[in-house]
Amino acid sequence: MSSPRVSIGMPVYNGERFIAQALDSLLAQTFTDFELLVVDNCSTDATQKICRDYVARDGRVRYVRNDRNIGGPGNFNRVFELCSGEYHKWSTADDYWAPTVVEKGVALLDADPELVLAYPRTRLVNDRGELIRDHDDHLHLMEDSPATRFRRVVATSTLCHAHLGIVRRSAMLRTELMGGELGSDIRFLAELSLYGKFAVIPEYLFFRRFHEQASSWDRGDMQRQRAYYDPGRTGMFGMHTWRRFARLTAAAIRAPIGTRERAKVIKFLGRRAMEQSGILWREVKAMGHAR
Repeated sequence: MSSPRVSIGMPVYNGERFIAQALDSLLAQTFTDFELLVVDNCSTDATQKICRDYVARDGRVRYVRNDRNIGGPGNFNRVFELCSGEYHKWSTADDYWAPTVVEKGVALLDADPELVLAYPRTRLVNDRGELIRDHDDHLHLMEDSPATRFRRVVATSTLCHAHLGIVRRSAMLRTELMGGELGSDIRFLAELSLYGKFAVIPEYLFFRRFHEQASSWDRGDMQRQRAYYDPGRTGMFGMHTWRRFARLTAAAIRAPIGTRERAKVIKFLGRRAMEQSGILWREVKAMGHAR
């Protein structure tokens, strides 16, 4: 049996409240040649039962339960590893989508081999699905220069939604995917931009839900963030800005972008590090106090 054209991968932990709406929105897509894989990070609520009900009802749905909670970024990567489609779409368990998002993303990628990502505009909603506001990432990156695309991702990204679009799997395989440093979703997008262009679907087809259980609800709460990134307390949880710069630099060195473009990226990262020198120094001091 051949692989579906699109793999939709949903990492989840304790998603019983919203996961049915998320799954329903994906199963209602007008583009139907996809698999939908849910990877459960050892949920303790009714997530497993809900997902198994969907598996029984729709042959496109698969459910995998991890042996232990490997953290949010680790589960995003686990989802990707278990999928096989030409195009990949990560999808969160508390957000939902309009029915044409996959169709329109695939059409853009099919039409332009230089594109590595197509994603829609976003509507922010509350826990009842009521509109908070519209949000645009402004990451329609059609520049030929990889360095220009990279700079725009790093300099302008705030809320990160584009990584939930339709992405070429072949390009994702060349990146480090998600990592244990805060903001690794933006770092992933910056790395991805070195391999191709991003297109924005000019419609509001993604509904991102803000609620108190969301990992992004309070980014300043480091205990909450550690519980999401490293629940088993298995690694270093600190030096996030240092680690992000190190990974971005390594990505620039690794990418096949030419010497001049690589130099532009490295120069930009150097200026950015100088601008954030206060943050870098505070991270060093914090690590010293933690020892």
